[in-house]
Amino acid sequence: MSELLAKNSAEGALPPPPRAYRWIVLVLISLAMFGNYYIYDAISPLADVLAKQLHFSDSDIGLLQAIYSIPNVFMVLIGGFIIDRLGTKKSTLIFAVLCLLGAAVTAATPTLGIMATGRLIFGLGAESLIVAVTTAIAKWFKGKELSFAFGLNLTIARLGSFAALNSPSWASSYFRNWQLPLFITVAAGVICVAGAILYWGLEDNAAKKYEIGQGGATDKVVFSDIFKFGTSYWFIVALCITFYSGIFPFQTFAVKFFIEAHGTTREFGGFLSSILTLFAMIATPLFGLMVDRVGKRSLFMMFGSLLLIPVYLIMAYTNISLYVPMAMMGIAFSLIPAIMWPSVAYIVDQSKLGTAYGLMTMIQNIGLAGFNLLIGWANDYSGASAVNPGGYHLGMWIFSCLGFFGLLFAFLLRRSEMGPHAHGLETIKA
Repeated sequence: MSELLAKNSAEGALPPPPRAYRWIVLVLISLAMFGNYYIYDAISPLADVLAKQLHFSDSDIGLLQAIYSIPNVFMVLIGGFIIDRLGTKKSTLIFAVLCLLGAAVTAATPTLGIMATGRLIFGLGAESLIVAVTTAIAKWFKGKELSFAFGLNLTIARLGSFAALNSPSWASSYFRNWQLPLFITVAAGVICVAGAILYWGLEDNAAKKYEIGQGGATDKVVFSDIFKFGTSYWFIVALCITFYSGIFPFQTFAVKFFIEAHGTTREFGGFLSSILTLFAMIATPLFGLMVDRVGKRSLFMMFGSLLLIPVYLIMAYTNISLYVPMAMMGIAFSLIPAIMWPSVAYIVDQSKLGTAYGLMTMIQNIGLAGFNLLIGWANDYSGASAVNPGGYHLGMWIFSCLGFFGLLFAFLLRRSEMGPHAHGLETIKA
């Protein structure tokens, strides 16, 4: 081995890192994503406790989630620049530390303003951490293993969401006090930082022995390119904002809704909410493979949007098993993202993909911030509570309307892609 290294060094080249080494790197850096996702989703199962013990309104709870998205409207402009300047190992650690700091500040005091500040700090690091980890994976994996590496990373990350949403089951004793579950998020932040530190050490060690690839393009917005995107791109962006605004703000209040409107336990409510994550972990790559084989991408996005229209009204007005609407939502949550994000690469030039994805992420975060606040206001306005479960109906109608507009934008996308200026979304292979 030493002779091989010496020979490669003499020839001015180093060997690629061993396959096992790369997978160890992937698992360690994915720990940072696990902690990130856990911290984000920890508010939902705690919502009713915050309402009872701290007397937070739904508007206050919506603020704790909405404020996460606000810095990401701006960070997407500079996050790629930071990663390019500092490199993946330094930027990953910086963003992970911000996640830990945000979790600690949120857990420190029952004062809403300070807790919101903590969520703001967390938001500053969280989305940029995702970009940094994505860039790092692109450095370490090439060719046919890249997609699988991304998929495994996302599965580990979503385990964080699954653990957070089910925390009322495995950490039930902690939910007697509003602060104890937030202390768990601090532990998740420590895991996040630990993963970043271990990744730094492995990359430093590898740089002396192996040839590591270059990172992929990061999400940077070049405003002059915005005017060059066609209508199909903007239909996808419109679908993105309506789709995610109908999913994540619902999850913010889902556990509280299940408890107060359907009389579930907190444990079962958390599990019901985690069904979306469970579906996505399993079905998203399968749907991606399916669409690659049959095409019809905008048609499948129409189907996913159609599924969302009735699910909220079913939960609001019927006593049907909650597994049914949550399974329908889980299918949509797996299907649409598996098609929507890759579709951008079909209709935007390779040189402008960073701008396209960055702009799409900006607008998505604007929607998430706005609808978390709107749904919180709607619940308070209607007096949503255990004694008035009908107070949730206004918010559910808002979510159903978002599903309808998602269907409309997917239909307009299909009509555009069936015309003479199609980009290949409906074909099997671009």
